[in-house]
Amino acid sequence: MKNKNGGFFKSSFLYVIIFLAVIAGIYSFMGGSNGSTKTLSQSEFVKALSDKEIDSFSIQPGNDVYTVTGNYKKSQSSKKSSNSGLNALIAQQSSTTKFQTSVLQNDSSIKDITAAAKKSNTEMTTKPAASSGFWLNLVISIVPMLLILGIAYLMMSQSAGKGGQGGMMGNFGKSKAKPSDPKDNKTRFTDVAGADEEKEELVEVVEFLKSPKKFTEMGARIPKGVLLEGPPGTGKTMLAKAVAGEASVPFFSMSGSDFVEMFVGVGASRVRDLFDQAKKAAPAIIFIDEIDAVGRRRGSGIGGGNDEREQTLNQILIEMDGFDNSEGVIILASTNRSDVLDPALLRSGRFDRKIMVGAPDVKGREAILKVHAKNKPLADSVDLGAIAHQTPGYVGADLENLLNEAALLAARRNKKQIDSADLDEAEDRIFQGPAKANKAMSELERKTTAYHEAGHALVGLVKSNASVVRKVTIVPRGRIGGYALMTPKTDRYNIRYSEALEQLAGLMGGRAAELATFNEASSGAANDFQQATNLARQMVTAYGMSDKLGMVQLEGNASVSYNEGGGAKSYSEETAALIDEEVRRFTTQAFEEATKILTEHKDKLAEIANALLEVESLDEKQIKDIYETGHFTKKGEEDEDDAKSYDEAKAALDNKEDQVEKAEEKGDKNPDQALEDDSEEPASADDAPESDDDSKA
Repeated sequence: MKNKNGGFFKSSFLYVIIFLAVIAGIYSFMGGSNGSTKTLSQSEFVKALSDKEIDSFSIQPGNDVYTVTGNYKKSQSSKKSSNSGLNALIAQQSSTTKFQTSVLQNDSSIKDITAAAKKSNTEMTTKPAASSGFWLNLVISIVPMLLILGIAYLMMSQSAGKGGQGGMMGNFGKSKAKPSDPKDNKTRFTDVAGADEEKEELVEVVEFLKSPKKFTEMGARIPKGVLLEGPPGTGKTMLAKAVAGEASVPFFSMSGSDFVEMFVGVGASRVRDLFDQAKKAAPAIIFIDEIDAVGRRRGSGIGGGNDEREQTLNQILIEMDGFDNSEGVIILASTNRSDVLDPALLRSGRFDRKIMVGAPDVKGREAILKVHAKNKPLADSVDLGAIAHQTPGYVGADLENLLNEAALLAARRNKKQIDSADLDEAEDRIFQGPAKANKAMSELERKTTAYHEAGHALVGLVKSNASVVRKVTIVPRGRIGGYALMTPKTDRYNIRYSEALEQLAGLMGGRAAELATFNEASSGAANDFQQATNLARQMVTAYGMSDKLGMVQLEGNASVSYNEGGGAKSYSEETAALIDEEVRRFTTQAFEEATKILTEHKDKLAEIANALLEVESLDEKQIKDIYETGHFTKKGEEDEDDAKSYDEAKAALDNKEDQVEKAEEKGDKNPDQALEDDSEEPASADDAPESDDDSKA
């Protein structure tokens, strides 16, 4: 790359030198054609003519003046010279016999000159007006412009030739995909955890790229395209890289949006260029990420069937039909919206195989956590299996972010290992945001929040056939004042009617607790109502769980019309009213069930709420202990210190730095040793009883 840039700038500098030399030549020709000539004024010329110093002269009409040139009888000193520019560098003569002057075009001037010439008997001649003036001016004005355009063209052409991308203008139609060197691709199937079934489906693609004869001899046709479908963050791109890494073939990667530009036809040109590059590097893999950006159903664009996106899609369809099986090019594509893709893209012969890359199960989550924990120092108390059980619905990207946040928290707290407190805090930060320890809350508002969250937890404990209450807290985070975390006991791929009713009752537990305790509602249940309404609406319109509406699907992917009619309803107004009535019936029924549970266990509700007011957060074991025995075991002071907020950790770090600076100023002991001594001093009799009280509680 260095050589290319050096050659480019070297050649550009050469072009500039050539350009300046040509301009200087033109200027020298124009300004230096007169040689060493003395320039006279009109009065000096008339006086010299009267004094008989001039041998001969000629007059030539010009632009509004007469140009007079001639010779002296004797050499004259050249005090004034028209030489400038490059001519000034030439050795000037000290004397000359030539002169020139300009005379105004009027009758009196010509009359005076003619009379003086006759009187001094000087030879006078006339010349016609110069016919080359127009062409010379034209050349002077056009040649520099042509030179500039020529040099710019040469520079762009050279850049195109050396860059290999067709130059500045050619880049629009060139593919932005850069083939990755198989040696640089270190991703393998072992690096992709939690997707065993998906990897098995892709093993055939790897085997075909390595040994295609094994399949062609049996008359088999390998799929031309493999579509990876699934939610964001499930590892679709990593699976594609792993296929290329296992097969050791070039990997061309582009996003669907990279094809589309404001210029019509650019996307189709880039598709052709991408496939041409892949054919030359075959066997190879083409990976198109987010293919729904260009692969949506045709006929719904603003420009009818002729807009840029649809032209790009048409070119993709042509290219996928255009190459033979022997060319060794396989297309991988990913999307999380396969329902909007054009049917022609999904037919057999194009994307033959569709692989669903969904959220991992509990075993997959544990495997993913182990992969991402390889380079992180975990404490012995960390149980990745337990974390996997506590994170249903998390995809690979979420789990990686969880461990990364825990590592950041541990580093902020100057720890050497990541412990369970860091992971617990990281999960809370991802779920609802960082804790707002300084958020001002009145005592009544804090008590209301405690009873609200206790209501969720208590209803979840009683209705625990499908879910488990993992945690409840009243620590403010983000826009909420607290939350109760309830997760399914096992990974759930569908939801039963009884489980949906349990979930609705748990969501209504907060409002029921507020009314049962304070006989007044608050706005804290807004998010609960949103979730409950969505679930109840799905039960009615998508799951067919309403007797009045029957087993029909009125909303959801199955009801999306062919042209995606802009959110238009596919049912009547009467049905819409009935849907609203059924949704309200389900939520009201759930509220009544939650109220009944809280009324029967009113003392347990108060005990959980008081415990929250005391320690702010309760885990699964503490909640269960309160429900069964009325007492719970507080966490040790060390654990509480580990789980403190970032602001508290920052203050502790600043305090530590101040102590180190003071120790360095004293200079009588090692700063680290001084810090250890200072930290040991408070650990006296004052802390011992508090620790005993906590253990007795």
